[in-house]
Amino acid sequence: MPKAQVTFQDIGITVTVPAGTRLIEVSEKIGAGITYGCREGECCTCLTKIISGHEHLAAPSMLEDQVLKDNLAPRHHRLACQAQLLGGSIVVKPA
Repeated sequence: MPKAQVTFQDIGITVTVPAGTRLIEVSEKIGAGITYGCREGECCTCLTKIISGHEHLAAPSMLEDQVLKDNLAPRHHRLACQAQLLGGSIVVKPA
């Protein structure tokens, strides 16, 4: 099974997880502290900046894309509850 490497820049921790994992799941397991409200991609509380490796995330769903637009999220920001890792190396930081 493919793996993805995620670095949480704010706490300096890097972990390797199976591809298909969502960022919020990784954050919860290691205590990275990405806050969230709904886990459904509607509240935008878990907005996370993708420092590098954005190409290693699945494309945003229509719902996530709309929520990002509605909240005027800057480029390379994703909802951690929706952003699914495809593999490769990704560096993130809570927004």
